[in-house]
Amino acid sequence: MKTVVIITLILAVSLALAEGGEKYGKDLTLKNPTSVSEILANPEKYHGTSVLVEGTIVDVCEKKGCWIKIAGENEADVIQIKVEDDVIVFPREAKGKWVKAEGKVFAKEYSVKELIARAKHEAEEQKKEFDASSITEPKTVVRIDGDGAVITE
Repeated sequence: MKTVVIITLILAVSLALAEGGEKYGKDLTLKNPTSVSEILANPEKYHGTSVLVEGTIVDVCEKKGCWIKIAGENEADVIQIKVEDDVIVFPREAKGKWVKAEGKVFAKEYSVKELIARAKHEAEEQKKEFDASSITEPKTVVRIDGDGAVITE
C-alpha cells in the first residue's frame, strides 16, 4: 500500500512538472482548448466568450511584448493574443515555442482607414515595411484579449 502511494505521488509530481512552463498573467482555468481555425471561421459565435487556445508562437510584439500571434493546427490560421501593456510582457524569445493561452474573443469590423492605421502602427512597432495599398477593403479582425498563458519549449 505504501508503495502505491509513493508511486502515485511521484507520478503526480512528474505530471505537474511536465505540464509546467513559463506562466504569464492569471492561471489557466479552462481545460478544453478551442481550435484557432474554429474561432476564425465563426468569430460571431465566439465573440465575448472565454476560450483556451494552443499553438506555436509565430510572432511577438517587438516593442513591449504586449501581444503574440499563434498558429493553431492549420499553420495558415493565426490569431493574435493581446494583453494589457506592462501587465503581461511576452519575451521575444518565445517565438517558435508552444503556448496555451486563455482569454476572451474579440471580433470587430474595421474600415479600410482603420485597418491602414492599425497595420501602420504594427509595422512601426515591428520595424517592418508597410504598403498601405495592400489594404483595399474592410475586414473583421479577430483577436483574443488574453488573461493568462503558459509557454513551453
